[in-house]
Amino acid sequence: MKVLVVALQKDNKVASATYELIEAAKGLGGQINSVIMAENAEPMAQEIAGRGGAANGGKVIAVSDSHLRHFNDQLYTAALSELIARHTPDIVMGPATFYGKALFARLAAKNGGAMVSDAVKISAENGTVTAVRPHFGGAVLSTIKRNAAQQGGPLFVTIRPKIYPESKSGSGEVAAETVNIGPAGTTIREVKSESGGKVTLTEADVIVSAGRGIKGPEHIPMMQELADAMGAALGASRAIVDAGWIAYSHQVGQTGKTVNPKLYVAVGISGAIQHLVGMRSAGTIVAINKDKDAPIFNVANYGIVGDAFEIVPALTKRFQAELRR
Repeated sequence: MKVLVVALQKDNKVASATYELIEAAKGLGGQINSVIMAENAEPMAQEIAGRGGAANGGKVIAVSDSHLRHFNDQLYTAALSELIARHTPDIVMGPATFYGKALFARLAAKNGGAMVSDAVKISAENGTVTAVRPHFGGAVLSTIKRNAAQQGGPLFVTIRPKIYPESKSGSGEVAAETVNIGPAGTTIREVKSESGGKVTLTEADVIVSAGRGIKGPEHIPMMQELADAMGAALGASRAIVDAGWIAYSHQVGQTGKTVNPKLYVAVGISGAIQHLVGMRSAGTIVAINKDKDAPIFNVANYGIVGDAFEIVPALTKRFQAELRR
Protein backbone atom coordinates (compact mmCIF):
# COMPACT_ATOMS: atom_id res chain seq x y z
CA MET A 1 0.00 0.00 0.00
CA LYS A 2 1.39 3.38 -1.02
CA VAL A 3 0.64 6.53 0.97
CA LEU A 4 1.20 10.09 -0.20
CA VAL A 5 1.39 12.64 2.62
CA VAL A 6 0.65 16.21 1.49
CA ALA A 7 2.74 18.59 3.58
CA LEU A 8 1.51 22.17 3.80
CA GLN A 9 3.68 25.14 4.68
CA LYS A 10 3.33 28.80 5.50
CA ASP A 11 6.14 31.32 5.21
CA ASN A 12 8.54 28.44 4.45
CA LYS A 13 7.71 26.68 7.71
CA VAL A 14 6.29 23.17 7.57
CA ALA A 15 2.93 22.89 9.36
CA SER A 16 3.31 20.77 12.50
CA ALA A 17 0.27 18.72 11.41
CA THR A 18 2.51 17.27 8.65
CA TYR A 19 4.48 15.28 11.21
CA GLU A 20 1.26 14.00 12.77
CA LEU A 21 0.21 12.77 9.31
CA ILE A 22 3.55 10.97 8.91
CA GLU A 23 3.05 9.23 12.26
CA ALA A 24 -0.44 8.15 11.17
CA ALA A 25 0.96 6.92 7.85
CA LYS A 26 3.60 4.81 9.65
CA GLY A 27 0.80 2.82 11.25
CA LEU A 28 -0.46 1.73 7.83
CA GLY A 29 2.70 -0.26 7.19
CA GLY A 30 3.25 0.62 3.53
CA GLN A 31 5.44 2.85 1.43
CA ILE A 32 5.38 6.49 2.50
CA ASN A 33 5.98 9.33 0.07
CA SER A 34 5.57 12.96 1.09
CA VAL A 35 5.29 16.06 -1.07
CA ILE A 36 6.04 19.66 -0.21
CA MET A 37 5.37 22.52 -2.64
CA ALA A 38 6.76 26.03 -2.26
CA GLU A 39 8.83 28.69 -3.96
CA ASN A 40 11.90 26.86 -2.62
CA ALA A 41 10.76 23.50 -1.31
CA GLU A 42 14.02 21.55 -0.92
CA PRO A 43 15.09 22.79 2.55
CA MET A 44 11.67 21.88 3.94
CA ALA A 45 11.80 18.54 2.11
CA GLN A 46 15.08 17.74 3.88
CA GLU A 47 13.45 18.51 7.22
CA ILE A 48 10.48 16.27 6.40
CA ALA A 49 12.80 13.43 5.32
CA GLY A 50 14.62 13.70 8.65
CA ARG A 51 11.37 13.14 10.48
CA GLY A 52 10.12 10.06 8.68
CA GLY A 53 8.46 11.51 5.58
CA ALA A 54 10.01 8.84 3.36
CA ALA A 55 9.81 5.16 4.31
CA ASN A 56 9.79 1.66 2.82
CA GLY A 57 11.20 2.77 -0.52
CA GLY A 58 9.41 6.11 -0.59
CA LYS A 59 10.81 9.61 -0.95
CA VAL A 60 10.06 13.22 -0.15
CA ILE A 61 9.08 15.06 -3.32
CA ALA A 62 10.11 18.71 -3.48
CA VAL A 63 8.26 20.86 -6.01
CA SER A 64 9.68 24.37 -6.30
CA ASP A 65 8.07 27.13 -8.33
CA SER A 66 7.59 30.87 -7.81
CA HIS A 67 3.83 30.42 -8.35
CA LEU A 68 3.71 28.25 -5.22
CA ARG A 69 4.92 30.95 -2.87
CA HIS A 70 1.44 31.28 -1.35
CA PHE A 71 -1.22 28.61 -0.96
CA ASN A 72 -3.62 28.57 -3.90
CA ASP A 73 -6.00 25.61 -3.87
CA GLN A 74 -6.48 25.75 -7.65
CA LEU A 75 -2.74 25.57 -8.41
CA TYR A 76 -2.10 23.03 -5.65
CA THR A 77 -4.89 20.80 -6.95
CA ALA A 78 -3.51 20.83 -10.50
CA ALA A 79 0.06 20.16 -9.35
CA LEU A 80 -0.89 17.39 -6.91
CA SER A 81 -3.17 15.74 -9.45
CA GLU A 82 -0.20 15.43 -11.80
CA LEU A 83 1.90 13.90 -9.02
CA ILE A 84 -0.91 11.50 -8.07
CA ALA A 85 -1.11 10.27 -11.68
CA ARG A 86 2.69 9.87 -11.71
CA HIS A 87 3.09 8.03 -8.39
CA THR A 88 -0.31 6.22 -8.12
CA PRO A 89 -0.79 6.27 -4.34
CA ASP A 90 -3.53 4.20 -2.72
CA ILE A 91 -4.08 6.80 0.02
CA VAL A 92 -3.53 10.56 -0.07
CA MET A 93 -3.43 12.15 3.38
CA GLY A 94 -3.62 15.78 4.47
CA PRO A 95 -4.51 17.82 7.56
CA ALA A 96 -8.12 18.68 8.40
CA THR A 97 -7.21 22.36 8.66
CA PHE A 98 -8.72 25.34 6.83
CA TYR A 99 -6.35 24.95 3.90
CA GLY A 100 -6.35 21.15 3.99
CA LYS A 101 -10.13 20.91 3.80
CA ALA A 102 -10.31 23.36 0.89
CA LEU A 103 -7.60 21.49 -1.00
CA PHE A 104 -8.74 17.92 -0.46
CA ALA A 105 -12.34 18.54 -1.52
CA ARG A 106 -10.99 19.73 -4.88
CA LEU A 107 -8.46 16.88 -5.12
CA ALA A 108 -11.03 14.16 -4.53
CA ALA A 109 -13.42 15.65 -7.07
CA LYS A 110 -10.76 16.15 -9.74
CA ASN A 111 -9.28 12.68 -9.35
CA GLY A 112 -12.54 10.76 -8.97
CA GLY A 113 -11.55 9.46 -5.57
CA ALA A 114 -13.47 8.69 -2.41
CA MET A 115 -12.93 10.99 0.54
CA VAL A 116 -13.03 10.78 4.32
CA SER A 117 -12.79 14.15 6.05
CA ASP A 118 -11.79 14.97 9.64
CA ALA A 119 -10.77 11.39 10.49
CA VAL A 120 -9.67 10.66 14.04
CA LYS A 121 -8.24 7.21 13.30
CA ILE A 122 -6.91 5.36 10.27
CA SER A 123 -5.63 1.81 9.90
CA ALA A 124 -5.06 -0.77 7.19
CA GLU A 125 -5.19 -4.56 7.04
CA ASN A 126 -5.00 -6.90 4.04
CA GLY A 127 -5.44 -4.02 1.61
CA THR A 128 -8.52 -2.62 3.35
CA VAL A 129 -8.30 0.88 4.80
CA THR A 130 -10.46 1.67 7.83
CA ALA A 131 -11.08 5.27 8.86
CA VAL A 132 -13.13 6.61 11.75
CA ARG A 133 -14.69 10.06 11.76
CA PRO A 134 -17.02 11.85 14.20
CA HIS A 135 -20.47 13.26 13.50
CA PHE A 136 -22.79 15.50 15.52
CA GLY A 137 -20.00 16.96 17.62
CA GLY A 138 -18.50 13.57 18.40
CA ALA A 139 -21.75 12.03 19.66
CA VAL A 140 -21.60 9.49 16.80
CA LEU A 141 -18.55 7.83 15.24
CA SER A 142 -18.78 6.28 11.79
CA THR A 143 -16.39 3.66 10.43
CA ILE A 144 -15.57 3.72 6.72
CA LYS A 145 -13.88 0.75 5.03
CA ARG A 146 -12.44 0.74 1.53
CA ASN A 147 -10.39 -1.78 -0.43
CA ALA A 148 -8.21 0.11 -2.89
CA ALA A 149 -7.54 -2.94 -5.10
CA GLN A 150 -11.24 -3.72 -5.49
CA GLN A 151 -12.61 -0.22 -5.78
CA GLY A 152 -9.79 1.54 -7.63
CA GLY A 153 -8.58 5.12 -7.34
CA PRO A 154 -6.95 6.73 -4.32
CA LEU A 155 -8.69 7.35 -1.03
CA PHE A 156 -8.35 10.96 0.12
CA VAL A 157 -8.25 11.37 3.90
CA THR A 158 -7.90 14.48 6.06
CA ILE A 159 -6.80 13.83 9.64
CA ARG A 160 -7.90 16.01 12.54
CA PRO A 161 -4.88 17.79 14.06
CA LYS A 162 -3.61 16.82 17.51
CA ILE A 163 -4.93 13.26 17.29
CA TYR A 164 -1.60 11.62 16.47
CA PRO A 165 1.76 12.52 18.00
CA GLU A 166 4.38 14.09 15.75
CA SER A 167 6.89 11.85 14.00
CA LYS A 168 10.28 12.74 15.43
CA SER A 169 12.86 10.88 13.34
CA GLY A 170 13.57 9.05 10.13
CA SER A 171 15.67 9.15 7.02
CA GLY A 172 15.01 9.01 3.32
CA GLU A 173 15.60 10.35 -0.15
CA VAL A 174 14.61 13.82 -1.29
CA ALA A 175 13.75 14.12 -4.97
CA ALA A 176 13.13 17.37 -6.80
CA GLU A 177 10.33 17.05 -9.34
CA THR A 178 8.64 19.44 -11.72
CA VAL A 179 4.99 19.76 -12.60
CA ASN A 180 3.10 21.90 -15.04
CA ILE A 181 2.12 24.99 -13.06
CA GLY A 182 -0.45 26.58 -15.35
CA PRO A 183 -2.24 29.91 -14.92
CA ALA A 184 -4.78 30.09 -12.10
CA GLY A 185 -8.15 31.77 -12.17
CA THR A 186 -7.12 33.76 -9.11
CA THR A 187 -3.80 35.38 -8.26
CA ILE A 188 -2.67 35.96 -4.68
CA ARG A 189 -0.83 39.28 -4.59
CA GLU A 190 -0.36 39.69 -0.86
CA VAL A 191 -0.97 37.78 2.36
CA LYS A 192 -1.54 39.70 5.58
CA SER A 193 -1.22 37.90 8.88
CA GLU A 194 -2.35 38.98 12.30
CA SER A 195 0.49 40.58 14.20
CA GLY A 196 1.96 39.32 17.43
CA GLY A 197 2.94 35.81 16.38
CA LYS A 198 0.26 34.25 18.56
CA VAL A 199 -0.24 30.49 18.70
CA THR A 200 -2.74 29.30 16.07
CA LEU A 201 -5.89 27.59 17.27
CA THR A 202 -5.64 24.38 15.25
CA GLU A 203 -2.03 23.74 16.29
CA ALA A 204 -2.32 24.80 19.94
CA ASP A 205 -1.88 22.36 22.81
CA VAL A 206 -3.64 24.81 25.13
CA ILE A 207 -6.56 27.10 24.28
CA VAL A 208 -8.23 29.74 26.44
CA SER A 209 -11.64 30.75 25.05
CA ALA A 210 -13.94 33.60 25.95
CA GLY A 211 -17.71 33.89 25.74
CA ARG A 212 -20.39 36.47 26.49
CA GLY A 213 -19.68 36.09 30.18
CA ILE A 214 -16.73 38.47 29.85
CA LYS A 215 -19.37 41.18 29.22
CA GLY A 216 -17.60 43.33 26.62
CA PRO A 217 -14.68 43.73 24.19
CA GLU A 218 -12.81 45.80 26.76
CA HIS A 219 -12.11 42.56 28.63
CA ILE A 220 -10.48 40.74 25.68
CA PRO A 221 -7.03 41.96 26.87
CA MET A 222 -7.68 40.24 30.22
CA MET A 223 -8.27 36.98 28.35
CA GLN A 224 -5.25 37.49 26.11
CA GLU A 225 -3.09 38.05 29.18
CA LEU A 226 -4.19 34.70 30.62
CA ALA A 227 -3.58 32.98 27.29
CA ASP A 228 -0.09 34.48 27.07
CA ALA A 229 0.73 33.42 30.62
CA MET A 230 -0.31 29.85 29.78
CA GLY A 231 1.40 29.77 26.37
CA ALA A 232 -2.05 29.27 24.89
CA ALA A 233 -4.02 30.35 21.83
CA LEU A 234 -6.98 32.65 22.37
CA GLY A 235 -10.34 31.28 21.24
CA ALA A 236 -13.85 32.66 21.29
CA SER A 237 -17.49 31.68 21.05
CA ARG A 238 -19.55 32.64 18.03
CA ALA A 239 -21.60 35.03 20.17
CA ILE A 240 -18.72 37.41 20.81
CA VAL A 241 -17.42 37.10 17.25
CA ASP A 242 -20.86 38.04 15.90
CA ALA A 243 -20.94 40.92 18.38
CA GLY A 244 -17.70 42.24 16.92
CA TRP A 245 -15.68 41.85 20.10
CA ILE A 246 -12.98 39.70 18.43
CA ALA A 247 -12.02 38.56 14.94
CA TYR A 248 -13.57 35.49 13.30
CA SER A 249 -10.14 33.80 13.17
CA HIS A 250 -10.56 33.11 16.93
CA GLN A 251 -13.95 31.39 16.64
CA VAL A 252 -14.27 27.82 17.89
CA GLY A 253 -17.33 25.78 17.00
CA GLN A 254 -19.49 24.44 14.23
CA THR A 255 -19.08 27.55 12.07
CA GLY A 256 -15.54 28.26 13.27
CA LYS A 257 -12.58 25.99 13.90
CA THR A 258 -12.64 22.44 15.26
CA VAL A 259 -9.84 22.10 17.79
CA ASN A 260 -8.32 19.25 19.74
CA PRO A 261 -5.93 20.69 22.34
CA LYS A 262 -4.61 18.91 25.40
CA LEU A 263 -6.24 21.60 27.59
CA TYR A 264 -9.24 23.82 26.81
CA VAL A 265 -10.26 26.56 29.25
CA ALA A 266 -13.74 28.01 28.60
CA VAL A 267 -14.42 31.32 30.32
CA GLY A 268 -17.94 32.72 30.36
CA ILE A 269 -19.12 30.26 27.70
CA SER A 270 -22.53 28.72 28.33
CA GLY A 271 -21.92 25.63 26.20
CA ALA A 272 -24.29 25.77 23.23
CA ILE A 273 -24.08 22.64 21.07
CA GLN A 274 -22.60 24.68 18.19
CA HIS A 275 -19.60 25.52 20.36
CA LEU A 276 -19.27 22.04 21.86
CA VAL A 277 -18.99 20.55 18.36
CA GLY A 278 -15.71 22.40 17.92
CA MET A 279 -13.98 21.56 21.22
CA ARG A 280 -15.49 18.62 23.06
CA SER A 281 -12.71 16.24 21.94
CA ALA A 282 -10.12 18.25 23.92
CA GLY A 283 -8.04 16.19 26.33
CA THR A 284 -9.05 18.16 29.43
CA ILE A 285 -11.79 20.80 29.60
CA VAL A 286 -11.94 23.42 32.35
CA ALA A 287 -15.06 25.59 32.55
CA ILE A 288 -15.32 28.90 34.42
CA ASN A 289 -18.85 30.24 34.68
CA LYS A 290 -20.95 31.96 37.34
CA ASP A 291 -24.02 29.90 36.32
CA LYS A 292 -23.73 26.50 37.99
CA ASP A 293 -26.33 25.10 35.59
CA ALA A 294 -24.50 26.16 32.40
CA PRO A 295 -24.40 23.26 29.87
CA ILE A 296 -20.62 23.62 29.54
CA PHE A 297 -20.25 21.88 32.90
CA ASN A 298 -21.77 18.72 31.38
CA VAL A 299 -18.67 18.20 29.23
CA ALA A 300 -16.06 19.77 31.54
CA ASN A 301 -13.55 17.67 33.44
CA TYR A 302 -13.18 20.48 35.95
CA GLY A 303 -15.64 23.26 36.71
CA ILE A 304 -15.20 26.52 38.58
CA VAL A 305 -18.40 28.31 39.55
CA GLY A 306 -17.60 31.94 40.18
CA ASP A 307 -16.87 35.42 38.87
CA ALA A 308 -14.53 35.35 35.86
CA PHE A 309 -13.30 38.84 36.75
CA GLU A 310 -11.88 37.46 39.99
CA ILE A 311 -10.80 34.03 38.78
CA VAL A 312 -9.06 34.96 35.50
CA PRO A 313 -6.72 37.61 37.00
CA ALA A 314 -5.88 35.24 39.84
CA LEU A 315 -5.01 32.46 37.38
CA THR A 316 -2.97 34.87 35.26
CA LYS A 317 -1.00 36.02 38.28
CA ARG A 318 -0.29 32.42 39.29
CA PHE A 319 0.88 31.36 35.81
CA GLN A 320 3.03 34.47 35.46
CA ALA A 321 4.66 33.66 38.79
CA GLU A 322 5.40 30.13 37.54
CA LEU A 323 6.98 31.54 34.38
CA ARG A 324 9.32 33.70 36.47
CA ARG A 325 10.52 30.78 38.55
